[in-house]
Amino acid sequence: MKLWMMLLLLQLHLGNAPWMKEVSVSLPAPSNVSISSFNMEHILSFLPGPGTPSDARFTVQFLRLSRKSQWKPLAACAKLTAGQKCNLTRAFKDHFEHYQARVQAFTLTQTSNWTVLGGFQPLTDTVLGPVDVSLSGCGNCLLLRLRFPTAMEVGLIYRQMVLKMRRTRDDVQFSLSLPYKEETVIPYLQPGVEYCVTVSISSLFTIKTVFSGPHCAFTSSPPSRSSHVLMLGLLAAVCALGLLLMVLHFYGLQRLEVLRKCLSTTVSYILLQCQRGRGAPIELSGQMSAVQRLKEGSADCLLTAHRPLRSASEGGEEIH
Repeated sequence: MKLWMMLLLLQLHLGNAPWMKEVSVSLPAPSNVSISSFNMEHILSFLPGPGTPSDARFTVQFLRLSRKSQWKPLAACAKLTAGQKCNLTRAFKDHFEHYQARVQAFTLTQTSNWTVLGGFQPLTDTVLGPVDVSLSGCGNCLLLRLRFPTAMEVGLIYRQMVLKMRRTRDDVQFSLSLPYKEETVIPYLQPGVEYCVTVSISSLFTIKTVFSGPHCAFTSSPPSRSSHVLMLGLLAAVCALGLLLMVLHFYGLQRLEVLRKCLSTTVSYILLQCQRGRGAPIELSGQMSAVQRLKEGSADCLLTAHRPLRSASEGGEEIH
């Protein structure tokens, strides 16, 4: 009985020894820990350390450097298996912040040391591009439409886009730097010519960019010679018609003015003769229009002026 108790005490003593504890609970630390960031999506990957058992699991934690915060675990990356990756996009939500991440292996009875990854800033360490490109002709220009392949709102950090253009007819190449827009017109190109465009997006802070593949399109075809002749003919016809209308308008106004003067003189003469013949001006009804007054007054005057002539002719006397 005493011998059994002595053996049990010796085993407990050896189990609590520092060197015995290190050998029994330590696992190889994960290796090749890295973060790949593409279009503001941050993915952490790692490899199990040499000799890691197949039933081992891995956990990931992160730290914000500027606020001197504590290490925080990620619920979605608490029990990863070998080969799985950890998405840190939601954890690294401040684009200007500097972060650290670390990975640890564990089993039911063992853990490994932490493998710590150095500082990471989303805004400067991400890679932008390539964007989805749509190209179409618009006369002597090209209409360029861009769409970022992720739903994240990263448009605020965009500042410009770089276009590499190639004219396929003679392989002439040139580059353009334009402000970032989802829809852009590239002007001053030759009509009826094919151009190929590759696009990359850059910002004030990000220098890692990837160009899209080449996208080619023809500018609109130039009008044919018959179209030119037709347009010139229509233009000449419009000009001639306008000139004719101007001439008719000018001479028409002059003729109307002469007619108005003649009518005014005639009416004045008739009214004067009317007053001489009847001794009083003609009183007309106020209900009659101006045109009716002129017509009836003129007729009355003419009748009055002709009556003495008829009387004289009946009497056989000659009036001087």
